[in-house]
Amino acid sequence: MGLFTEIFSWWGGNTWGTRFTLWRHGRFVGEDEFGNRYYEQKSGRPGPLDRPRRWVTYKSMSEASQIPPGWHGWMHYTVDDPPTAGSYASRPWQKAHEANPTGTPAAYRPAGSILTASASRPRATGDYKPWQPD
Repeated sequence: MGLFTEIFSWWGGNTWGTRFTLWRHGRFVGEDEFGNRYYEQKSGRPGPLDRPRRWVTYKSMSEASQIPPGWHGWMHYTVDDPPTAGSYASRPWQKAHEANPTGTPAAYRPAGSILTASASRPRATGDYKPWQPD
């Protein structure tokens, strides 16, 4: 994010406080294909499980679903080596990572949804029977 955004907004996630903390305590580990940058604590009090803390600074808005699988495993201490170490290889059955599209035009909208382009519901199939009290 730009310097102007870091000064005047806190909702983007990357602020002056984040920049100072990374400068003082962080060690750059790597960058993913989306431009997100990953850091690990180099000094100070350890984080969870007595391990160094790990951070991500997002290229755009802070959205956790933007972290690819290899980096997600590293961020959550599932694996010790980051994907930049070359230890991560995706399986042949895995799809390419895609951020959560909820709330965007790319979100899934089933047939009959009022948000689809046609906005007309399919006719009922006749298999529905309403409950009738006896």
